[in-house]
Amino acid sequence: MDRAILLLSVLSLGVSSQPITEGQRLFSIAVERVHNLHLLAQRLFTEFESSLQTEEQRQLNKIFLQDFCNSDYIISPIDKHETQRSSVLKLLSISYRLIESWEFPSRSLSVGPAARNQISPKLSELKTGILLLIGANQDGAEMFPDSSTLQLAPYGNYYQSLGADESLRRTYELLACFKKDMHKVETYLTVAKCRLSPEANCTL
Repeated sequence: MDRAILLLSVLSLGVSSQPITEGQRLFSIAVERVHNLHLLAQRLFTEFESSLQTEEQRQLNKIFLQDFCNSDYIISPIDKHETQRSSVLKLLSISYRLIESWEFPSRSLSVGPAARNQISPKLSELKTGILLLIGANQDGAEMFPDSSTLQLAPYGNYYQSLGADESLRRTYELLACFKKDMHKVETYLTVAKCRLSPEANCTL
């Protein structure tokens, strides 16, 4: 019985110890980093929302549902089915654009300095990692057909002097959009990473 258990253990070890490729390693790092960013975005949004009065929350949520994020100008899959049909390179390129669109707005998020100082380097590291993955997966294809689409305008009039109510709305909008976009990037990178494992089920 003991010999049988030992044999099964050895066989299991042999199945699970397939060599990890450099691409898989980079994908794992990227997915972990965006997951941490997404958790941070969720925490910041939840903390800000909990500081509001109930009526303020209701009004801001109503406004946000009617509005849309600046990064929505970046063409991306409209649902999980289109996401699953998208190529690895497409998912990586969209993720790169989304991360880059937050480089400047993230520096003005109305959060504590400790949290704000975490966000910028995390975005920069993730952007560099995604760029490496794009280079490894593009196979000679042009990475960004239209580089002019990469630079998006700042979020509305966020950098202008705002009244108290408008400032509150902008802070809510930025934090909500940041959370939404980090969720998108985490989804895209997770699906792209899954494609490296032919036997894996990449269903969302």
